Amino acid sequence: MGTTKRVFGQLDGFSVDLYTLTNKQGCELAITNYGGIIQSLKVPDAKGTLCDVVLGFHTLEEYIADNSYLGCLVGRHANRIKEGTFTLEGEEYSLAVNNGTNHLHGGIRGFNKVIWHAKELKTKNGPGLELTYISRDGEEGYPGNLEVRVVYILTEANELFIDYYAETDKTTIVNLTNHSYFNLSNTETILDHEVRIDSDCYTPVGEEMVPTGHLKSTSDTSLDFSELVEIGKKIEKAETSELSNGGFDHNFIINEYDGEIHFAAQVRSAQSGIKMDVFTTEPGLQLYTGNFFDGSQMGKSGKMYQQFAGLCLEAQKFPDSMNHPDFPSVVLEPGDAYVQTTIYSFNTI
Repeated sequence: MGTTKRVFGQLDGFSVDLYTLTNKQGCELAITNYGGIIQSLKVPDAKGTLCDVVLGFHTLEEYIADNSYLGCLVGRHANRIKEGTFTLEGEEYSLAVNNGTNHLHGGIRGFNKVIWHAKELKTKNGPGLELTYISRDGEEGYPGNLEVRVVYILTEANELFIDYYAETDKTTIVNLTNHSYFNLSNTETILDHEVRIDSDCYTPVGEEMVPTGHLKSTSDTSLDFSELVEIGKKIEKAETSELSNGGFDHNFIINEYDGEIHFAAQVRSAQSGIKMDVFTTEPGLQLYTGNFFDGSQMGKSGKMYQQFAGLCLEAQKFPDSMNHPDFPSVVLEPGDAYVQTTIYSFNTI
């Protein structure tokens, strides 16, 4: 039980480290202070054998070259902002454009590409790691100096807590998340995983995957995950218009959202017997099924990551929220605090 630390590599003259948290059950969570990346997460399967349930790489160099956001912290604003522009207090801001004509996951050098300051923690719930970073005024086009703190905790109940905090000295926008890709059986794809999402509506998108501003019911669509269903069967039966690059990449609206911690989703693998429940304080959950993996990246397991190698469940405010007044606000003002908690809880079926 506790935390160990080793050098993971060097970047721009700075040391990058890998911290491994171990609880009393023997579960392990490995995090690097480059991008706040979850490099591995080992939990017991139905036979009691530890299974690494997240995609990742062995070396820092592979993470630096990666453009799939494997395991990283995402900010200042997760997901897409149309044309990288928004208006705040009467002033128009232009962000870095890095996804066609749009801004994606914080820009060219978002929180996933910076070195965070790390501090080991001992909490009542288990070992933890605190990561802090100051995003300067104008970074990637965002206003204000933003002080960010993210705390990872591996509890004795085999839960991964991620607590996010941020404060600013100038009105700005903030929408943070983690971009881990889960594969609960450590197999080639997640197509046989069963998924349930506590959502009756989603935010439909246009051609460039930016929300139209409308809300749409999931009823009678392939996006109805109200009951456990194999994700591969959903993809097979889906209309082309309901998919993105052959899979899912959609923001679901969590039912009965009230800002408190709330059940959001469950994923099961019959092959490993592992079950993952997701709880969050956020109103949205982005399901992404690894549609852009093309076999060109080799993961730490020695396997090439093919399409659907893993799935993401990203707790967040809605994409492009600043440009849709009816969406949950992502505005953070001086004197206020951005606070978010997401929990990934692991058990066996």
